[in-house]
Amino acid sequence: MGKENDKLLRAVASKNIPVVTLDNKWHKIWTMIEKPSDIKKAEKALNELLRKQGKINTESKDIKKLKKKMMDEIVVLMDGAEPGSEKKIEDNRRLIEECNEKLSAYEEEMRDLPKEIDEINRDIMQTTAELIYDVMHKNEKEIDTLAEWIAGIRVELKKNVVRKQEMEIQNGVMYSYMHDVFGPEVVDMFDMKYNPMDKILKLKAIKDEQKAAKEQEKAQKEAAINEAIAKEEDEKKKTE
Repeated sequence: MGKENDKLLRAVASKNIPVVTLDNKWHKIWTMIEKPSDIKKAEKALNELLRKQGKINTESKDIKKLKKKMMDEIVVLMDGAEPGSEKKIEDNRRLIEECNEKLSAYEEEMRDLPKEIDEINRDIMQTTAELIYDVMHKNEKEIDTLAEWIAGIRVELKKNVVRKQEMEIQNGVMYSYMHDVFGPEVVDMFDMKYNPMDKILKLKAIKDEQKAAKEQEKAQKEAAINEAIAKEEDEKKKTE
């Protein structure tokens, strides 16, 4: 891939990449093409890190709430009026210390976790971008090939339609002559499956319909133009 790979590397490094496993559009890519095993492995690792981050955030909030509760209770118990207040204060202080230790441990884990998530997320995006690049370029080549084939078929189809119509007209003219000479039994004489004149009449009817439709469209356009001109003239008269 060469230069293209370098461009993708720079693009991935310079952009704010959303977490791919949380992006529905990223998941939709894999409904159209097969997901490579290395991306599946990295996706699993990324999701585990995200779950870990979510768990730490949730537990940190719960611990902070508990710590605040313990501190509020200590403030209330400081006057010593309640029996056993000293023991309760000591227990709360011990719990607060445990909360601080857990929060400190979580803060340590959270210090590197976002970086780990970002690194694996960018790796997945890099691999995804390279794969998409390859697939799109293969598709472009196939699209060009198919477009060329379709263009050729259209030309061939048009030629065959004209040729078919010419032969139908030819059969119609010859049938008309033979019908005049031999009458209706000409169909049996020539072992014909249908009356060629029917084809000519149907073809003529189609052409008449197309002509009428074009004339109607032309008339509608002219009417719209005339209406617009008349409206504009009325507006001018009002302003004079």
